[in-house]
Amino acid sequence: MKATLNDIIDIMESIAPLYLAKNWDNSGLQIGQGESEIANIMVALDPTPEVVNLACEEKADLLIVHHPLLFKPLSSIDFSTPEGALINKAVCNNLAIFAAHTNLDCVKNGINDILANKIGLKKLKVLCPGMESELYKLVINVPVEYEQAVLNAIFETNAGAIDTYTNCTFRNKGKGTFKPGDLSNPFAGDKDKVSDVDEIRIETVVKKGDLNNIINHVRKKHPYETMGYDVYPVLDSQNCHGLGRVGYLEEKTSLVSFASDIKKKFNIKNVKVSGDPEMVVSCVAVCSGSGSGLMKDFFSSEAHVYISGDLRYHDARDAQNSHRGLIDIGHFLSEYLIVDALVKRLKEILSKMSFDVNVKACELEVDPFWTI
Repeated sequence: MKATLNDIIDIMESIAPLYLAKNWDNSGLQIGQGESEIANIMVALDPTPEVVNLACEEKADLLIVHHPLLFKPLSSIDFSTPEGALINKAVCNNLAIFAAHTNLDCVKNGINDILANKIGLKKLKVLCPGMESELYKLVINVPVEYEQAVLNAIFETNAGAIDTYTNCTFRNKGKGTFKPGDLSNPFAGDKDKVSDVDEIRIETVVKKGDLNNIINHVRKKHPYETMGYDVYPVLDSQNCHGLGRVGYLEEKTSLVSFASDIKKKFNIKNVKVSGDPEMVVSCVAVCSGSGSGLMKDFFSSEAHVYISGDLRYHDARDAQNSHRGLIDIGHFLSEYLIVDALVKRLKEILSKMSFDVNVKACELEVDPFWTI
């Protein structure tokens, strides 16, 4: 069965929901048209010129990357600039580009879980679970005779999307009361008198960015002068999503031995280490990519050592003063392992859905840093 770009986007939404992305991020579709047919997908970490060129040479229809091509709104597209040249190359070769960035960092079974599992950590929990809710429960009360009209209005929007399902709602009957004021123009009841109305309570989930548009759209089909509705943040009560992970080693070890073990597991020649070489390590924190922003979360955790990339000089000093350890394995290495994992996951889902789509990893990417 043939797949469209919209089909692949729905699958990526089930793997890493966009509501988990940070506000400053630009995950999602970068270039492309939803109805276009997708037969060949390439997965990479970065949309570099080399990666985009290879995707075009190999006739890929879609390039899925971790780091977005576009972070900020463009005021112009100049083909002579590196960014403009990439956009021009992709468009001329009908190459769609899709990014799963901080949502793939935060989601359960995303990059951070894969990183922690490769290290061998057990009993994982989120290092920084305090995410602002990006998903809300919208509750609307409507008189029974307008139930279907309001329900249809909800279905005309993006509300009610849960994993691979859409149009998800829950409804139950109840009785609403209200007392119209002197300046009101009530749909039912008399001014200055309490009225009872048989109503339907409709509940659905809404992404934060869609909330106002959905409410305004439904209000047009709602009969009341003042539509009765409630909005509740949907909290991650189990703290299964968020940045970073904390877990435990099967056996205690020294910092120097643990760092040596990390080198072997990741097949790297050098890692930067800070802390007492003989300190005992049993609890470890990790964060894929650039981890300096979670140093306070590391210090608030039980972890003895923090593994990440792009750690700074003053991070190391702070860790020393707190009798903790740091291991910097680099930004690229801490994230690149998602490429093969995502290829495998996509193949499994596409096969179950009987989509005839080829998925392959881009094999030319290397760490932009090298040592001598």
